[in-house]
Amino acid sequence: MSGFWEHVWERAAALILITIVSGILLAALGIVTTLAFYSLALLLLVIYQWRQLNRLDRWLQTEESPLPDSFGKWGDVFARLNRLMRDQRQSHQHISSALEHLRRATSAMPEGVIIIDEMDRIEWCNPVAEKHLAINSTLDAGQHITNLVRQTQFAKYLADQDYTEPLVIKQSRHQGLTLSLQFVPYGNKQKLLLTRDVTRFERIQAMRRDFVANVSHELRTPLTVIGGFLETLSDESHSDPETRKWALMLMTDQTMRMQHLVEDLLALSQLEDTENLVRQENVDVPEMLRQLYDEAQSLSAGRHRIKLGIDAAAKLLGNTAELRSAFSNLISNAIRYTTCGGDITLNWTVRDGQGVFSVQDSGIGIEPEHIPRLTERFYRVDRGRSRETGGTGLGLAIVKHVLTCHQARLEISSEPGKGSCFSAWFPPARLIVGKDG
Repeated sequence: MSGFWEHVWERAAALILITIVSGILLAALGIVTTLAFYSLALLLLVIYQWRQLNRLDRWLQTEESPLPDSFGKWGDVFARLNRLMRDQRQSHQHISSALEHLRRATSAMPEGVIIIDEMDRIEWCNPVAEKHLAINSTLDAGQHITNLVRQTQFAKYLADQDYTEPLVIKQSRHQGLTLSLQFVPYGNKQKLLLTRDVTRFERIQAMRRDFVANVSHELRTPLTVIGGFLETLSDESHSDPETRKWALMLMTDQTMRMQHLVEDLLALSQLEDTENLVRQENVDVPEMLRQLYDEAQSLSAGRHRIKLGIDAAAKLLGNTAELRSAFSNLISNAIRYTTCGGDITLNWTVRDGQGVFSVQDSGIGIEPEHIPRLTERFYRVDRGRSRETGGTGLGLAIVKHVLTCHQARLEISSEPGKGSCFSAWFPPARLIVGKDG
């Protein structure tokens, strides 16, 4: 309010001054000379204003130019504009910095983020979203989202406007990629589309479902056999000793099969327990292999030619029971899948500073496409043959977890009809070399 009255008084003072000067000039020079004087003064004032306007225009057009020197009202105008422009530059820098921080933050997020306008067109997206949906934030800006995500269920999800639960889809442009998509409304009918890679989670869920189904299937058959025979034996009229003996033998076999399955499940559960730390002890591998060799001879019952090669006296730092279980599984698998008269070789050696235990057989071999999945729980190349040989489908899964706990790795090489070789490689840190090891 004080500024307003100050402005009024300035104008009043100027008007009074002009009136006094005009009176003096009229009295001294006459009306004609006075009008000529005022005309010249107005011309000079117009030239001055025009010059100041040009200076202002050049200053506004030239970035980072120095402030023009001036006085009076024009000096005040230049000073005010300079402060406004300086504040605007600072505000612009702050906004640009905040946008850059936001861009970096969204780019670093593990989830994809897409900004969609009120017409469902893409405004911006981060690199993760570009990878998930195979889009380009520059080239695809302004495109309708359904033009790039061409799936009926996605279009329906967008149209229904019920975004409480995410939509899970399989990305057709990336084989095997499963995405979780969810819209988050904000602002004036704008939306964020969040994308997450849930491929691993979906695989875990599928493995869990397969695991439950496989365990149920593996237990159903022996329970059905046992239940059937118990029903038969409970019939008092049935008193054939040979039949009873045969039924009891089969029930015993099926009971042992369930027992082995439960034992393997418990062993695998213990190995997968993250709190289960490997007990550090010196494992005499050569002596363990001599014992396993004797057990293999008994298990084979003369049906195979089994050889034992111990090329190193090195021991291992680890858990004796777990390593024995892993080695035993590899040996029993070789016996199980090698035909009568075949060759099986057990070997312990040191290569490139690493301890290597290998089981080589001349068995049926494995097709290349099956090898990457052999260590999955209950995965079987030939289900019928696996059940005939009495396997639980968990042996190689146990081997993998034991080796992982010991920072070791499993290598598998096989050729159908010519046999397989399973090798466990232990790191130098686990190897104990020397007479007193």
